[in-house]
Amino acid sequence: MIFETIITSMDAAGRPHVTPFGIRHEGEFVIISPYKPSTTLDNILVTKHAVLNLTDDVRVFAGAFTNRQAWQLVVANKIAGFRLADCLAHVELKLTEVREDVTRPQLVMEKVFEQTHRAFKGFNRAQAAVIELAVLVSRLHMLPREKIEAELAYLQIAIDKTAGEHEREAWRWLIEKIENFYTVKQT
Repeated sequence: MIFETIITSMDAAGRPHVTPFGIRHEGEFVIISPYKPSTTLDNILVTKHAVLNLTDDVRVFAGAFTNRQAWQLVVANKIAGFRLADCLAHVELKLTEVREDVTRPQLVMEKVFEQTHRAFKGFNRAQAAVIELAVLVSRLHMLPREKIEAELAYLQIAIDKTAGEHEREAWRWLIEKIENFYTVKQT
């Protein structure tokens, strides 16, 4: 099972990197499998740390893919790194093993520190739709336009029926990204 999270990592110069990331759990360990090449992969290999952030603010997912910073960061508690200031919970991680792969190595991360900041009340359908569209946006270069448009039409139903202000804002950012992608691709 893959869980959609936000991973914060830091480069050797201390600059933070924030990105949506599907992770897996393997017992008490967190498995992060970034594609090569990847800023997240490079950062974790250099610093040996990352932070897994759980948030219900889908603008963070959309903002990461559309170059809109919809978050603030604070210093992590036990590792050199950063976490989302406004998150439900965060888990500070330490690299314990690298399972090499030509395309997607598996980074086995040990939990160093966990903290819950506020209760999770559940996702509404619009939040789930934004996350699904964010995943599609991350794959625009790999998927046929017809698939993107068909998925978008279906996901739009949840936005129309259940979205609040944050979900509508995130949705607009992602739609703009898709429109720009196809405009540039046609020229």
